[in-house]
Amino acid sequence: MKRRKFLKKNVILAAAPFVTSGLLARSFSNKMISERPFKLNYAPHFGMFKNNAGSDLLDQLQFMHDQGFRSLEDNGMKGRSKKVQNNIAKKMERLGMEMGVFVGHKIYWREPNLTSGDKSLQDEFVNNIKDSVEVAKRVNATWMTVVPGHVDLKKEMAYQTANVVEALRRASDVLEPHNLVMVLEPLNWWSNHAGQFLSEIPQTYQICRAVNSPSCKILFDIYHQQISEGNLIPNMDKSWKEIAYFQIGDNPGRKEPTTGEINYYNVFKHIHSKGYKGILGMEHGNSQKGKAGELQVIKAYREVDSF
Repeated sequence: MKRRKFLKKNVILAAAPFVTSGLLARSFSNKMISERPFKLNYAPHFGMFKNNAGSDLLDQLQFMHDQGFRSLEDNGMKGRSKKVQNNIAKKMERLGMEMGVFVGHKIYWREPNLTSGDKSLQDEFVNNIKDSVEVAKRVNATWMTVVPGHVDLKKEMAYQTANVVEALRRASDVLEPHNLVMVLEPLNWWSNHAGQFLSEIPQTYQICRAVNSPSCKILFDIYHQQISEGNLIPNMDKSWKEIAYFQIGDNPGRKEPTTGEINYYNVFKHIHSKGYKGILGMEHGNSQKGKAGELQVIKAYREVDSF
C-alpha cells in the first residue's frame, strides 16, 4: 500500500509541470488578448503609471508595454544622464517600443528669442539642436519638440515670422543629414502659455511651408488647439501633409480622454482613417490619483480606441 501511494504521488508530481505550464500558457494567452496593442500608437510618459509600476524607469517601461503601449514620450530626455538614456534605449529596443518626442532646445517662455532676429539667440538655438542630434541617436528618436518662443512686441508679426523661418531653416540644415525632424508646437494663450509666438495650426502650417524641409513639421497638440481655435478635424485635414506628430489632452483640465469636451473617439477614428502610423503623445495628467486613477487612464484609452 505504501509503495502504491508513493508511486501515485510521484505520477502526480511528474505531471505537475505540464499542468502548470498549461495553466501559464492559458494565463499568458488571456493576458495577451486583454492587453493587446492599441490601434493607434499612444505614448505614455514616465510617472504616469508609477503607482502600479514603481519608481524605476525600466519597470515603468515594462508596465507600459504590458498594457499595450508601444511608444514612450519623454520631454525631459535631454536632461537625463547618458547612462540613463542608454539604459532606456536598450530596454525599449528589447520591448520593441518607439521613442517619441523630447524637447530639443531651451524654450523662452517670457522673452523673445527666435522672433527677435538676434543672431546670438539664433546661434544658441542652432547649437541646442546640434546637441539634440546626439541625444536622438542615443535613444533612437526621430522627433524633437521645438517652440519658437515669446512674441517680440517691438516687431510686426511679419518680421517675427521671417526671423523664425530663418532660424528654422538653419536648424533644418543640421537635422536633414541625420533624417531627424523638429516638430513645431503651437501653444494656447488662454490657459497655459500667454504670449507665445506660435499659437495656431494655420500659422504653423504656413511656417513649415516656408521652411520647406522634411526636418520641419507640425506637432498637433489636440488639447492646445481645442483651446486656441477648435475646428480640430478640419484643421487636421487642411494641414495634414505637414503634420508629423500628435499630442493628447482633454479640455478643460488637460487630463486623459473622456474627462472633458473633446470627442476623442471621433478624433482618433478620423486620424486612424487617414492612415496615420506615427506617435500620439499622452501629454496630460491623470484625472484620478493612485493606482485606480492610473488604471482609469488605460481604460479611457481602450474606450476611445474601440472604433
